[in-house]
Amino acid sequence: MSERILIGDQWYIAAKAARAEETPQVIKDGDTFALFDRSGDIHTVGGGEQGLYHEDTRFLSRLELLINGLRPMYLGSAVKEGNNLLIVELMNPDLMEDGRLLLPKGELHVFRGKLLWDGACYEHIRLSHYGLEPVRVEVALRFDADFTDLFEVRGTVRERKGQRLAPERSGQAMRFGYQGLDGRRRTSCIRLRPEPHALEAHEARWQVEVPPHGEFHLYCEVGCEIEGEAPPCALDYDAAYRHNAEARIAQQTQKCRLASSNPLMNRWLDRSISDLAMLSTSLPAGPYPYAGVPWYSTTFGRDGLLTAREMLWMDPAMSRGVLAHLASMQATANEPARDAEPGKILHEARKSEMARTGEVPFERYYGTVDATPLFVGLAGAYYRRTGDLEFIRKIWPNVLAALAWMDRDGDADGDGFIEYARHSANGLVQQGWKDSHDSVFHADGRMADAPIALCEVQGYAYEARRLAADLAEAMGDPQQAQRLREQAEGLRQRFQERFWCEEMGCYAIALDGQKAPCRVATTNAGHSLWSGIASPEHAARMAQRLLEPDFFNGFGIRTVASGQARYNPMAYHNGSIWPHDTALVAAGLARYGHTDAAVRLLNAMFDASLHFDQHRLPELFCGFPRREGEGPTLYPVACSPQAWAAAAVFAMLQACLGLEIDAVERTISLSRPRLPDAVDWLEVCDLRVGEASVDLLLKRYANSVGVEVMRKRGDVSVQVTV
Repeated sequence: MSERILIGDQWYIAAKAARAEETPQVIKDGDTFALFDRSGDIHTVGGGEQGLYHEDTRFLSRLELLINGLRPMYLGSAVKEGNNLLIVELMNPDLMEDGRLLLPKGELHVFRGKLLWDGACYEHIRLSHYGLEPVRVEVALRFDADFTDLFEVRGTVRERKGQRLAPERSGQAMRFGYQGLDGRRRTSCIRLRPEPHALEAHEARWQVEVPPHGEFHLYCEVGCEIEGEAPPCALDYDAAYRHNAEARIAQQTQKCRLASSNPLMNRWLDRSISDLAMLSTSLPAGPYPYAGVPWYSTTFGRDGLLTAREMLWMDPAMSRGVLAHLASMQATANEPARDAEPGKILHEARKSEMARTGEVPFERYYGTVDATPLFVGLAGAYYRRTGDLEFIRKIWPNVLAALAWMDRDGDADGDGFIEYARHSANGLVQQGWKDSHDSVFHADGRMADAPIALCEVQGYAYEARRLAADLAEAMGDPQQAQRLREQAEGLRQRFQERFWCEEMGCYAIALDGQKAPCRVATTNAGHSLWSGIASPEHAARMAQRLLEPDFFNGFGIRTVASGQARYNPMAYHNGSIWPHDTALVAAGLARYGHTDAAVRLLNAMFDASLHFDQHRLPELFCGFPRREGEGPTLYPVACSPQAWAAAAVFAMLQACLGLEIDAVERTISLSRPRLPDAVDWLEVCDLRVGEASVDLLLKRYANSVGVEVMRKRGDVSVQVTV
């Protein structure tokens, strides 16, 4: 399992056991997720992380299905396309009594369907009898609810806890309650149908007789109730299933669709779309991609912004939801305990008891240096993609506040670079995307002292100001636009002077508190290509450097090149491979015309996807060199699915296609498009630009890729540069 604990000054995930060995089945819907074993049970043994969670609290800590006191034998299980439905198939073991065989194994087939919907878990258990004689068995469900906070599950020690209330029976239901230290009562309501023959505090039993070729159906519904919030609707399994299916159909019809000549590529694309649908939660401001399951199933600023940016060409509604939500959570005052400053964009928000009581600093935590410029950059990119000036007007004050933070608190010493230093007592020490405590260091391995100016953050700030200048012009403020462009150009020049390391062939990862460059070869430098701050001559050098064997392992780009101090292919940020990181590098390479290199990275990631369960790219994997006939080495506690990893394939495809959409000019342009090696043709259907839409077919030819407009509706032009 993984735990988030405080070591020195750093919150991080520490591993006690590899999740890959336990292979939990994970499903999610909204603010609810669940971890089951492969049989659909929840056990307190082993890693102790299994359970039904809602708003970062475990509402069900035990759920075991027994037949005559024995666990059914496992046949198979699968998480269905929506990622909130788990299907499990089991059969009875040999059932004995006084040395006599009552029922041979395999005469009872046990089906379990477990669906999360609207704050509740709905389960359908079906026993199908394939024997020749009637069979009588006892079916039992054992259950418990410990209301453990997510951070406590992951290892944070609490000095005191709230009060667990005595279980209460109400007809066919059991209610477990907990009075939290935050003043809120949390309740798990377990409803059972048909009524059990025996119902005790932690066990329900049914005496079941099933005729030959007959069936027995059992339903268990667990509602997660929090005082002061609307309880889940009292639905049954079939009604919840219908609502879920209707929502999925509505969601699928609103999005651009991709299909290729390669079924394996299609599986990767379909899995990624399905994972993003699972992770996207409907908030009052709109859809928001939660960072990852299981432990990051909440709003993260940086993750949401980068995921939305990767998906912007396909699904601009996600960007609108992310921008609106983060604007509503923008800091308005100096709060050192939260690392908050006026105009700063949120890092993480939690709703659990420990967050609400301040036992962990993450109820609303702002310890991130990059979310604020990424917010401005996404706003500018969203406007270019959609032309939605009405929405930009609504968040324009937030954009201006973010820009003011970049000028003021983000550059506290006035040297023109954005830096960070922790102000809270127990927040994050490192506040870039590589937020492990040991991720920013010098060539000799010494840790960098704060305040730290990260390489990639300067690029984010450069792009943010350039795109904000376009917004300022659209808002009728040409003076502001001119000032922002001048700021961006000044930053670009300073960046070349202070960050470029000729001997490494790339930019330094950071400047430390004494303004000394940290001369370490990392993918942070690759982000400078994505943002456009790199000079063309430096970009050409880096296009070669990033694909050298110390960086490129055959499946992706290592976060830290091998041979560098602190390089470790098994480290979280110091030598592993993150799909979203490689995707941004690929997009940056294509931006500077190095599309062949971008295609090579997409090919590598496609190869990696073939080796992961369900073709799902995890949060990260180890950076060991690729060996013939073998797949990537798993990272033991990687979140899977992870939003920006799921979106990586779409960012890489856009880069390789040279695809840009300008809704203001009403154009879709493709510049020197390329397809990955495994794909002969690619369909892009219902690509929308305002009220217009197109269907495109891209075909590989001997030395080029042809683009055919199969359908066009509305006022939009398609331009292709070969």
